Amino acid sequence: MMNLMQLLRPHCAVLILSVASLGLAGCKSVTTNDTVDYKSAGAVRGPNLSYPPDLITAQADRRYIVQDGSATMSEYNAAVNKSVQMRKNVMTGIPGMRIARDGERRWLVVDKPAPELYPQVKDFWQENGFLLTIDSPSTGIMETDWAENRSKIPQDFIRSFLGSVLDSIYDTGERDKYKTRLEVSKPDETEIYITQRGAIEKCTSDGSGTCISTIWSPRPNDPELEAVFLARLMERLGMTQEQAKAQVAVPLGPKTPKAKLIQEGVNTAYIAIAAGFDRAWRDTGLALDRSNFTVEDRNRANGIYYVRYVNPKDLGDTKGFFSNLFSSKDDSSLKAKKYRVVVKSTSDNASSVYVQDADGKPENTAAGFQLLTLLTEQLSR
Repeated sequence: MMNLMQLLRPHCAVLILSVASLGLAGCKSVTTNDTVDYKSAGAVRGPNLSYPPDLITAQADRRYIVQDGSATMSEYNAAVNKSVQMRKNVMTGIPGMRIARDGERRWLVVDKPAPELYPQVKDFWQENGFLLTIDSPSTGIMETDWAENRSKIPQDFIRSFLGSVLDSIYDTGERDKYKTRLEVSKPDETEIYITQRGAIEKCTSDGSGTCISTIWSPRPNDPELEAVFLARLMERLGMTQEQAKAQVAVPLGPKTPKAKLIQEGVNTAYIAIAAGFDRAWRDTGLALDRSNFTVEDRNRANGIYYVRYVNPKDLGDTKGFFSNLFSSKDDSSLKAKKYRVVVKSTSDNASSVYVQDADGKPENTAAGFQLLTLLTEQLSR
């Protein structure tokens, strides 16, 4: 049976029902595109009915897990309050900081070592209403849980009148999660990449147009949300709000070079990118971050990303997989497989991307071809 929350979510039905006795109706939103106000679903104890599926990503290794769906709101608030107090007591301004661009990509470059930046970036996400499901200082990778942007809830008279009662009932039917990767480009200089993934709850119909249940589906990546958080991070690190917004607002350049999937014979395939190693490495990393791979480690010198991937076909019942993702069940129940994504320079303006198995041997299988296809789609956007 579909739960009450799912029945009440779509559109404004809950608003109209709640105020019928007052003779009021309507549902008008006055939110702006650059307004974000996230509330982490993972900060509430109890069965989590509002999580979207992570689609085909395995959960992080236990050594990276810092919070899960059973974390209490008091624990979460304590961590945020501690972070805010530390921010008040310590000056965190960083003079050398700028937004770098390459085609349609944006990232932050900071003249500071990654180990010094990592704790501040971690505090930043907590202050913005997120819990972390991956927290790995050794690799410079962190990932938030799924969270709801509450600013998308209609801000009209009805909501103001009902206050917190409406907040506990109304749901946007959308969730976002963010990956952050700190990359050491040169001594005492760090590149910070922020990527967003979205999910949306959709109704399934019985044929008559009646919504009988809901499912979570992927939502297109939103570069503007990434830009908002890049600007906020710059402000958190010491830049004024006006300066940060001005840097992010500079128009992006032309699209990055398209990637092409090349198949040689029956068992050999790779991705050809019309760019040198630095750009190919960066774009491949962003493609992994924005897709359903879990990056466990990387070796830029050798051009290797160490990743994990779960094929939905290996999991049988998709519904069961989705529910397992947000339970306390051990991660070993998920059939994650390890791979290496290798970036090789072939000339000053050309690179190739290969998929290898965990031992570094060519993954000349249907699974390897599928992974290359997924990466090609991301690299071509």
